Amino acid sequence: MDESRARALLTTERAEVSASLRELDATEETSRPDADIPADFGDAAQPLEAEASADSIAANLRERLDLIDRALARLDAGTYGRSVLSGKPIPDDRLEADPAAELTIEEARARH
Repeated sequence: MDESRARALLTTERAEVSASLRELDATEETSRPDADIPADFGDAAQPLEAEASADSIAANLRERLDLIDRALARLDAGTYGRSVLSGKPIPDDRLEADPAAELTIEEARARH
């Protein structure tokens, strides 16, 4: 994949993921229950479930940001487009589908 195309895809996705993470953090801040308001004990687990779900989503977004940042670092180092495991080239169609891919499809399948 062309370096400028890869950088454009990665920076665009990084901006989108960062915005989603900021939005999620802002939603969590505004959805916290007010201590002065009496609690509704109808479904005490509901806020805990929502918080766990939001935490999971935030963790996934942070992992994706890390993956994107590593891909950008590989671009800067001149190693982008090669597996971090074997050094084999990652096909352009895989990089087009996931510009932050670190492994070939075969290597990724073997890990799961």
